[in-house]
This record gives sequence, structure tokens and C-alpha cells, in this order.
Amino acid sequence: MEFIPAKESKFIIWFFDWYTRFIIWIRFRKVIIKQEYIPNENSRTVYFINHNYWWDGLLPLYLNRTLFKQKARALMEDKQMKQYPFFSRIGAFSINLDNPRSSIKSLRYAVESMKRENASLFIYPEGKLTPVSDSKPEFKEGLSWLFKKMDDVDFVPVAFYIDYSRSNKPDLYISIGDVVNGYSLMVNSDLNTRFEKLVQDLLAKIKSEVINSTNNH
Repeated sequence: MEFIPAKESKFIIWFFDWYTRFIIWIRFRKVIIKQEYIPNENSRTVYFINHNYWWDGLLPLYLNRTLFKQKARALMEDKQMKQYPFFSRIGAFSINLDNPRSSIKSLRYAVESMKRENASLFIYPEGKLTPVSDSKPEFKEGLSWLFKKMDDVDFVPVAFYIDYSRSNKPDLYISIGDVVNGYSLMVNSDLNTRFEKLVQDLLAKIKSEVINSTNNH
């Protein structure tokens, strides 16, 4: 499948920003955000996230417009982009996970994209929607490849978790970790394991807080 670049439209971004806020207000009882990392106007950031929900496609736009306010783009599987072409208009670009040569083209596009001032990139390193689990997620090596190729870019773990235990409307938890430091000399496989563990730890902390909060009510 042919590579699909990002082709941002201010109007489409505005519309989906409004739509996402509205749909989140309708579907969730509340949104709980814990934020360690706060980008400044000079920050360039890659956010890597677990991929367990349909909502994952819209939440980066919500986070960027609400909190980060960067020039945001996202990597998205080409099959999904073909099915939902509007995503390219809000900053997504495609990656073909079945074709290594095509994948490298997308990753190089990501590297170039991150040279813009105050740029950001949202990436779901699992590469596909996976069931919610307590086990460590399994990331593809594109994330560690990007980490090695980018200078002066913050890499930040993010976890999404939806809790259905308290109401007929679930709660959405978003945990934004801190900058990844000290891993530049690691080989890609070890980097991947470390990145996986960072996201797993964020999810475990959310789940523990949900359980403790439920038990105290």
C-alpha cells in the first residue's frame, strides 16, 4: 500500500478537537490525568503509548490540544488510514508493518517531521490493538530505532486505561510519565524492553490506584 503522508488541515483539526471533547464528555464519567512531563515551547517530544482501545486514535489530538500544544503528528497503520482517511488531515501518517522497506520510509519521514520546532509524535509501538493485560506489552523495534536517530528529542511514556467498575459510564485514566534518560548506549532489543516496562509500570500504578480508591469507598 502506498505511503500516506500527513496533510494537516486547520479546519479538520478544529472540528475533530471539538468532536473529541464532545464525545469524551458524552461517553466518560470523568477523565483523570496525571502529568509528570510538561513540554515547553522549545520541546520536541515522542510520546509512546499502549494500544488497547478504539479511543487511541483520537486521544493524542485531545492531549495535544488540551495539554501539550505542540505541532503533533502520529504514526498509524496504513490499513487503518485507508479505512479512516481523515486521520491524515489531523496529522497522522501511515506505516506498513508488513513491509520492512516501507516501514523504514515511514520512520525516516518521522525523523524529518521531528526536525520542526516544537514538534511531537504519538506512536503506538505494539503496532496493533491488543487486549488489556497486566503483562508487559510487546513493542516493535521502530520506537528504539527512532530513539537512536533523534537528537535533543524527549521520549515520554504514556498510559491509557479505562475503568468500568464504578458506573455505567467508565472513567478514563491518562498517565503521562517523565522523560526517558540514560539509555542511549543500549542496543535496540534492550531499549525496547525498557520502553515496554515503563508503560507497564504506568498502567500498573493506575490500576493499583483504581483498586485502592474503590476499596476506600
